[in-house]
This record gives sequence, structure tokens and C-alpha cells, in this order.
Amino acid sequence: MTTYKLWKKTPGLCKEKPVLEYYPAKNKKTDACFVILPGGGYGMRAEHEGKGYAEMLNEMGLDAFVCQYRVSPHRFPLPLLDARRALRFVRSQAEEFGIDPDKIAIMGSSAGGHLAALTSTYREMIDFEGEDEIDCFKFLPDATVLCYPVIWEVDDSAITHEGSYKNLLGERFDELNAAVNPAKLVCDTTPPAFLWHTSDDAAVNVCNSFRYGEALRNQNIPFEMHVFPCGPHGLGVAKDRENIHQWVHLLEMWLKTMNWL
Repeated sequence: MTTYKLWKKTPGLCKEKPVLEYYPAKNKKTDACFVILPGGGYGMRAEHEGKGYAEMLNEMGLDAFVCQYRVSPHRFPLPLLDARRALRFVRSQAEEFGIDPDKIAIMGSSAGGHLAALTSTYREMIDFEGEDEIDCFKFLPDATVLCYPVIWEVDDSAITHEGSYKNLLGERFDELNAAVNPAKLVCDTTPPAFLWHTSDDAAVNVCNSFRYGEALRNQNIPFEMHVFPCGPHGLGVAKDRENIHQWVHLLEMWLKTMNWL
């Protein structure tokens, strides 16, 4: 694993500096790759949803990059700035990494899934962008993979994961929570998506995934979704749960249908 700084001088609040961790596949089978955003409620980053996914993708033959984006007390738009920068950084070095700049997927779990979906849908310019040549590269991913994602904001208290939104927005919670709901930002150029969730997830209601899937369908964006009958939140690769671990094989099949593998 090799670690890259996303900026020479990190913009914004810098109590921690975002980095990109590169996990090259030993048996590389494709020029597609993934940028991974670990979950953790925007308060931490879960290693099994970062390194764990990177190693899983390496086994498939894909290169992977784990973005260690900023979390609380860093507020929006800094996590989104870091995620966008990660995609731009990989594209700026695509030839060096041996990847196709038009085959970069973003992947996230839980709050990392929210950030992945937001990176896929939020089109507005944000603070600190456009300061160097790397920012000239496209920030939108070419595909999106969401594992039990946080999506919906506070207009439905039965569905929302308020803690993630409050960690992301802080004092601007009331002002911005609707503006960073990815389901409301889906448009006809949003990338295709693969989603999975468990129906009894007690931390992030499965309806979060349904809302994003519905938004994609309304825009005729292709997506694949799998809902497993039971299992706690935060399972990651779920190697110890055979019925849920099959999502890894399903993801591999999805990538093959897109000719990425």
C-alpha cells in the first residue's frame, strides 16, 4: 500500500489531513478501479469498510484507492471536497496507474455511502476548488457502489440517520440538510449504481437504499439492488455470513455486465 497526499497544502480546516491509500491488484485483470469511502457516521472511518474492501477488490483483479477523508469536527463541504479530490487525483495519474480515467467507480458504506452518493450527484462548485491543475479533471465517478448507505434527510424521522447529517453539517444542519440529500440531486447524468442493504438494519433503515433506487429509476438510470432478509449494520465484506457475503459475487457479475471485468 502506498499513501499519497491529496494536496501539497491541504485547504480548509486541517486538524487531520486527507490522504489516498493505493492498493494495487497483484493479479490485475482490468483498467477499471475503485475509490473507496469508509463509513463511520462522519465521526470516524471504519477500516473494514476501507482496507477490507480494497483487499476484496484486489482479489477480483481491480486496483483500489481508499480515501481517508476528513470527518467531524470538519464540516461540509470538506468531506465532499476530499472525495472529489480523490477522484480527480486518480484521473490525473491515470496513465501512471494504468487505469482508464472513464472507468473509476466510487464505493461507500453507511455515511461513506452517503458521501459516495453525494459525490455522484452534487454538481455545485464548492469552497477551495479550482486552485491547481488537478482540479481541472472531472470529479464525477463513472459508477457508484453503495453498501447500506445513509441517504435520506430529516423530513422522515423513521428513515433518516440524523447523527451522520449532524456530524457532516454541524451548526448548519437546519440550513443544509435537504441540500445534501443525494436522492433529491439525482439527474439524468447520474452514474449507474449497485446497492445492497439488509431489510432489518436497525441503524440505517433499508428505505434509504429504496429512496436512492427510486430516484435513479425516475431518471432512467440503470441500477442493481439486493436486499438480504436479516443482518446488522456495518457488515462490510461479511465473510462470516454466507448468505450476505454473496453480495461480493453479485458485484463482480455487475462489473462484468458493464465490461469492467
